[in-house]
Amino acid sequence: MRPGRRDYSTPGRDPSPIARRDFLNGIAIGAGSVLATGWLPAAGTGAPAAQDMPGYYPPALSGMRGSHPGSYENAHAIRDGAPSAPAVSATGETYDLIIVGAGIGGLAAAHFYLAGKPDARILILDNHDDFGGHAKRNEFRVDGRLLLANGGTWAIESPFPYSAVARGLLTELGVDPPRLERRGHHPEYYRGLGRAVFFDRETFGVDRFVGGLPQSAGNGRTGSASPAEWMAFLAKTPLSAQVQADIVRIETGQVDYLPGLTSDAKKERLSRMSYRDYLLDLVKAHPDVIPFYQTRTHDLFAVGIDGVTALDCWGLGFAGFAGLQLAPGAYKRMGFTAMGAATPDQAPYTFHFPDGNASIARMLVRKLIPGVLSGSSADDIVTAEADYSRLDAGPAPVRIRLSSTVVAVEHIGSPAAAHAVDVTYRRANTAYAVRGSAVVMACWNMMIPYLIPALPAEQKEALHYGVKVPLVYTKAVIRNWSVFEQLGTSAIETPGMYHASIELDEPVDIGAYRASRSPGEPVVLRMLRTPCKPGLSERDQHRAGRAELLQTPFATFERNIREQLARVLGPSGFDPGRDIAAITVNRWPHGYAYEYNPLWDPAGFFDGGTTPNQIARKPFGRITIANSDAAAAAYTDQAIDQAYRAVSELPAS
Repeated sequence: MRPGRRDYSTPGRDPSPIARRDFLNGIAIGAGSVLATGWLPAAGTGAPAAQDMPGYYPPALSGMRGSHPGSYENAHAIRDGAPSAPAVSATGETYDLIIVGAGIGGLAAAHFYLAGKPDARILILDNHDDFGGHAKRNEFRVDGRLLLANGGTWAIESPFPYSAVARGLLTELGVDPPRLERRGHHPEYYRGLGRAVFFDRETFGVDRFVGGLPQSAGNGRTGSASPAEWMAFLAKTPLSAQVQADIVRIETGQVDYLPGLTSDAKKERLSRMSYRDYLLDLVKAHPDVIPFYQTRTHDLFAVGIDGVTALDCWGLGFAGFAGLQLAPGAYKRMGFTAMGAATPDQAPYTFHFPDGNASIARMLVRKLIPGVLSGSSADDIVTAEADYSRLDAGPAPVRIRLSSTVVAVEHIGSPAAAHAVDVTYRRANTAYAVRGSAVVMACWNMMIPYLIPALPAEQKEALHYGVKVPLVYTKAVIRNWSVFEQLGTSAIETPGMYHASIELDEPVDIGAYRASRSPGEPVVLRMLRTPCKPGLSERDQHRAGRAELLQTPFATFERNIREQLARVLGPSGFDPGRDIAAITVNRWPHGYAYEYNPLWDPAGFFDGGTTPNQIARKPFGRITIANSDAAAAAYTDQAIDQAYRAVSELPAS
């Protein structure tokens, strides 16, 4: 689900990253205007809903996406204690199962329920204007060319061995990652382009682009850069001689900073200190080294190295640990023992769909509601045509109702004796009620106590424990990438700037879709922002970041995007006014599931004790809970597994 982590389970292996839109000024690209009007009449009113209207196609919208305007206001009103609508219109609809949330977990829950009850009627409600949850699709057309990008979750790899259930679902959908990698992954399109760092004047005293960032020495893997290569790179930077020397020592040294301890004892120590403290207190690096490394963990944890354990960073292949001679495996953060292949029967691979895991969501929808999406395979899903008007119409047993924020879920009678559950949702300013024999809450844990006030107090507290990870995946489409070829880079770290990185989207060919392979062709730039606040606990950093994102308008993002690209690429001829074709800001104030952190969370969470997510996901009468929060792990396989568990826990009748 989140971009992911690196494999460190095989000694000597060079780990590959397992990675974790309004048009300019808010004008939509290629979408019908009905969505932008905010006109959302719902079922039971006699008027069609927006998703049923011609031209409704959310993936082609640009500007502020992710948690877009209109997707969260009703939920915030419930959270803040605002009174519900004075009257609720009963739709008269009854279903065997109602699912709250149309992300991968909710869609998978519908799939598993139908496997046992093929004739069941299912309604899926979601607050967003598109299905997929965090698996959102960004779609652009520039000069007649289709360009795709992920608006959220990017890859299907996981640090956990895939369960038979999760693997079985992907196989049923036709997803064979090694085959897709062999046919579609094309790093050679960027042959000769390395990585670079842009040192900004606010952080480092001067604006300076420095290409040729060497391969990190990491945890002793092969193929890392030599001291001479690091010294040649650092000599071009504005860093002081002392800082340069310390970075060379971190990257290429073989010092054991924890002498006399076993590998397990060293790992225990590393799990209780941040990477920042490791560099300062054990490696004894100059404090000015920290800004060079601070944002390296943003793409995986949405906090800097002050909020991530040294053990995490060792596992990810960061520098400074080669002399410790740590044994592979036995990873403390979440109790898993190895990272690598997405399934127990496959070798590690590097593959993602051009639109990220939106393709997984689209395949699930295609299977659940025939006629919504064309095609029949994992190869053709990327360019499959979608008819959103079929989501909530026709004879299919499953319906997906978008822009419908659930505001109340209540048993008819006591939870122990009830035979049905009423679900109230709001579309625009009107509330509607539907009834189901059972409910799966496949939404965010933090909202569930507000929707089901009858839950036990202990369960409510547990549901509130995890703080969703805030982040921004910005996509800026540029008309060509000749400036990157000129600079000799495909990815630029910008550790002191508004976005922490700028990268050419990784090239993937699949089915009829072709990635940009020539510098003269348009391409999507991926830019990452994680609004963290160093010095606070991880959960408090997430709270502060969430508040910032909700208060930041698209105009502010656009201004910062243009200014950053002008400063980094402008000296080489890039002109934001001429070269940017579109901008999409995928804003996720409530992003990925919170994963427990030994720096602040109780030791018992990592030593076999009961964790909040285990308490939070307990069934409640005819209601069960399925989402990545229930696993405390933001990965696709975990969302699928939790969906399967939640369906299996539903009452038999």
